[in-house]
Amino acid sequence: MPEKSLIFPSGEYRGRIRALQREMARHDLDALLLTTPADVFYTTGFLTRFWESPARPWFVVVPAQGDPVAVIPSIGAELMGRCWISDVRTWNAPDPVDDGVSLLADTLTGLVPASGRIGIPMGLESHLRMPVADFLRLQEMITPRRIADGTAAVYRVREIKSEAEIAKIRASCAVADAAFERVPEFAGQGVPLARVFRDFQVALLQEGADWVSYVAGGAGPGGYGDVISPADERPLQTGDVLMLDTGAVREGYFCDFDRNFSIGRATDDVRRAHAALFAATDAALASLRPGMLARDLHRILSEALARQGTKTGGGRLGHGLGLTLTEWPSVTPLDATELREGMVLTLEPGVEIAPGRILVHEENIVLRADGPELLSCRAPAEMPEILG
Repeated sequence: MPEKSLIFPSGEYRGRIRALQREMARHDLDALLLTTPADVFYTTGFLTRFWESPARPWFVVVPAQGDPVAVIPSIGAELMGRCWISDVRTWNAPDPVDDGVSLLADTLTGLVPASGRIGIPMGLESHLRMPVADFLRLQEMITPRRIADGTAAVYRVREIKSEAEIAKIRASCAVADAAFERVPEFAGQGVPLARVFRDFQVALLQEGADWVSYVAGGAGPGGYGDVISPADERPLQTGDVLMLDTGAVREGYFCDFDRNFSIGRATDDVRRAHAALFAATDAALASLRPGMLARDLHRILSEALARQGTKTGGGRLGHGLGLTLTEWPSVTPLDATELREGMVLTLEPGVEIAPGRILVHEENIVLRADGPELLSCRAPAEMPEILG
């Protein structure tokens, strides 16, 4: 009788646990303590929007050998029971006196020797999803066992996507591709930007997104000032550039890319900026290979933009992608993370057209042995124009 499992067959999760345990052995860890939605989903298949409620902590313990143990609020028992792991321990939460701390401590002391080390992700882009006071209590209760940095053990495994994961991200990208094709149906001269944002989210859901965690963008004459502000009621005008960026989710996996549209005919400087971004992306698609570092990708993109006579916009020029909208590494001049086959990344060059006016462009790729493979449909070489 096949094991119960959600999203993927149980073999996918067992492979992930074995990979984590190999990395744990390399880093002398006797267990991993995982608390975030992405890590819990990655190890168990437990997928829920209930994470939006911060009232309860959730824990998964990955021992050095054997299957993970879930230590979770009782409200999640039924859903976790449909996942592949069999050891699910619950308490009635929220409990203002002991919100799972004793149960978690008992679990860890039963799995980890007294001299053992328990890894928790502590590095960039990590957080501990439990109250700090409870974490300090937990440390006391499991002494002499020690808490150690488990960042590398988790990141080195999660950053390489299986073919099953890549297929999920590709499907999420296809949802956004279809929604972007529909933008001229609801965006145009005189339409408030806030309405465009709402209609874009509707289109994403209609095209198959399970939910839309992220929609951002901007609009302004000849470019936009930033790409993170909420939409306002200002109507689009002829000469504006509209950018929409989405992190739509399908079966737990994100896409993250944007598209630009000129409202009316694009000006010459906007055309040049769009062409420079397209050329920089082409340069990365042609030359990126496994074994390069994240900072090498930044150099490829920024040098390509310089050859086009444009000024590179500030910030990073891409990042990892998968179970969260952004994952490590960051494509900056400082990030020395090795880019390996199977990584899913964004290519996100940006240029400054004039003070206070920028243009950014983003594609999603998976890095193969012979170079990048696009997961998003390539944006057009010329700036799309909405003329109606």
